[in-house]
Amino acid sequence: MIEKNLIKYIRSLELKKNRSLEGVFVVETPKVVNDFMEVFSPKRLLATSEWFSSLGRIPKEEDRIITEIELQRISFLQHPQQVIAIFDIPRYELDLSVLSEELCLALDGVRDPGNLGTIIRIADWFGIKTILLSTDSVDAYNPKVVQASMGSLAHVNVIYLDLFEVLTQIKDTTPIYVTTLEGQNLYQEKLTSKGVIVMGNETRGVSPQITSIASKKLLIPSFKEDVKADSLNVAIATALTCAEFRRRDLF
Repeated sequence: MIEKNLIKYIRSLELKKNRSLEGVFVVETPKVVNDFMEVFSPKRLLATSEWFSSLGRIPKEEDRIITEIELQRISFLQHPQQVIAIFDIPRYELDLSVLSEELCLALDGVRDPGNLGTIIRIADWFGIKTILLSTDSVDAYNPKVVQASMGSLAHVNVIYLDLFEVLTQIKDTTPIYVTTLEGQNLYQEKLTSKGVIVMGNETRGVSPQITSIASKKLLIPSFKEDVKADSLNVAIATALTCAEFRRRDLF
């Protein structure tokens, strides 16, 4: 039987302050846990006997074989699946040269966990390995972000920093593309295969401060003049923008 203190500990990791204090986060479902285990070693696994058997894995001393009912007591999901794992939060250092040598993403004040998780998945799909986040963005190790990323968080370096300060340092050597409703048509502008694409807050967009140092301001155009929607969801906008940058690499 799973101990009450262990249940309390895992449930406490739903809060950012506790994740930061412990330096760990929670991962759930076989697919997502397996993706993380390809890159990182879990500190602790709590899973059904079927899950351990499916991997041919013998539980370690710190692991627990639990029942489906016990899993429901500790899970953050409405429909938990077989396994919950605890991993150390990765710590990535920023190498400024990467920003001029690769295509990277920067997120300015993205607050919705579902959006961030989806954007991380999009970055992984398009081969983008580095995402810079302003310090007021949602925590990437929030359980909702982790789940929405569907394992891609294990393959993308997520770095929190003073976004304006870093972009100011590189603006003379690295293209900075800011998406804004005041920008030029994405599909008509010359784009590079390297640089930083900046996506903004769900309501306010990219801050004026960061917009002021952009190399180019880009707009995803609507295809009729009387469109009722005033903007795109930031995750959808990120997907369209990344797709166009990568398309230019192919043709």
